[in-house]
Amino acid sequence: MPYERLKLAQKKTVGLKQTLKACHRGNVECVYIATDAEANVTAPVQKLCQEKSIAVVKVKSMRDLGKACGIEVACAVAAAIK
Repeated sequence: MPYERLKLAQKKTVGLKQTLKACHRGNVECVYIATDAEANVTAPVQKLCQEKSIAVVKVKSMRDLGKACGIEVACAVAAAIK
């Protein structure tokens, strides 16, 4: 299951802004992007991950990603922190 690393991560980011900040700092292990999220929302993080060679995992839905992060709302982008 693609969410296991995220669920087990002691530290994680939830949301676009926090994930972008963590990627810029260089302490991201893996980024999770929901396939049903708007492309204009996910494009900046996808581009940054490609530039910095950060692993990206595409997940089925924003709702499932939110649940994996332990929140009650949908989430477009999240990351497991090193």
